[in-house]
Amino acid sequence: MALTYLVAAKPGAVRLPPIASPERTDGLWKTTCLELFLAGDDGAYREFNFAPSGQWAAYRFAARREGMEPLPMPAPPRIRLVEREAETLLHVLLPGVGTGPLRLGITAVIEETDGTKSYWALRHGGDAPDFHDPDCFVGELPPAD
Repeated sequence: MALTYLVAAKPGAVRLPPIASPERTDGLWKTTCLELFLAGDDGAYREFNFAPSGQWAAYRFAARREGMEPLPMPAPPRIRLVEREAETLLHVLLPGVGTGPLRLGITAVIEETDGTKSYWALRHGGDAPDFHDPDCFVGELPPAD
């Protein structure tokens, strides 16, 4: 799967973690982090975190916020950061996600340089952001031909 996240902001407005070794790292959601949730029909789902630093995380859940464990990956995601005048792009190549059908939650935690955080999703399911809410998984990836 190939993903491109675009964060439109004034130069210097978004806190970007420094470039780091592209390795599995927990806690990426504490600052600017782009995320992907993939769910099938059985209530189980996978969560992927991609940091502009190049670090990443992958988890599997048996149900909403239950049974969390590290998700084995056939190869690590490839993450490339591109900064432009008024936008930041994060390109991600994610191996081994399957061929569908899948429901997707595409989300982001954005931290501004003053410490303000905002939580973005294709859809928020309730009154407060909760990316693990199945109602947030509104994107669809049909089965491959």
